[in-house]
Amino acid sequence: MEPQLEHTVADGVATVVISNPAKRNAMTAGMWRALPPLLDELAADPEVRALVLTGAGPTFCAGADISSLRAPGPGEDPQSLAVAAEEALATFPKPTLAAVRGYCVGGGCQLAAACDLRFAEEGASFGITPAKLGIVYASSSTRRLAALVGPSTAKYLLFSAELIDSARALRTGLVDEVLPAGELDKRVAEFTRVLAARSQLTQAAAKEFANGRTDRDAYWREQARGSGDTAEGVAAFLERRAPRFGWTASG
Repeated sequence: MEPQLEHTVADGVATVVISNPAKRNAMTAGMWRALPPLLDELAADPEVRALVLTGAGPTFCAGADISSLRAPGPGEDPQSLAVAAEEALATFPKPTLAAVRGYCVGGGCQLAAACDLRFAEEGASFGITPAKLGIVYASSSTRRLAALVGPSTAKYLLFSAELIDSARALRTGLVDEVLPAGELDKRVAEFTRVLAARSQLTQAAAKEFANGRTDRDAYWREQARGSGDTAEGVAAFLERRAPRFGWTASG
């Protein structure tokens, strides 16, 4: 099977699968290149209310396919491809969740860190490995990692390139939940149903604010006034029914 990014949309949730099983789902140059336009397509789809990123089979992603990155396209820098994909994922306007099994290493951990949330199966391993290759990790990726786990843990991971287990990843904030073997898919489906039922207005504004944007308070106040979501949420609460929020991140 050719290395590729597979995707489906069902019940308001887009699922993007990193598929390169012969190399533990390592990301090729073509896969890095394909991710930003795929995310643009899914962001524009009004049916998509949340996105899950995962790997085919028992591995999330073992990093970059080094052999493919030795020969990127003309004028392309291999690291720039990975950073562009990471940034596209980080700025996806709807909630994103990485569902992690097995190895989540190097570029795979970079992608997981760019998601809003990370759920992992017991036994998953995490590591960021540029120190094994003499690569300078991108400043944007380093800052994102440090914001997620704190400077000390970020330095531990980057300086040593050592792997940590799911229990330590949970303690440090690298993952949000750890599930027993066989329970990850069920929990991800359950949680994304919750995300899909909530106000996209609230989620989109909260994502921007949590990511540090400080210049859009007036914009979001205007969006809230014109959306009707608050009135619908209050009415649904008082009538004891599920709300039908109308505002969408895709316009």
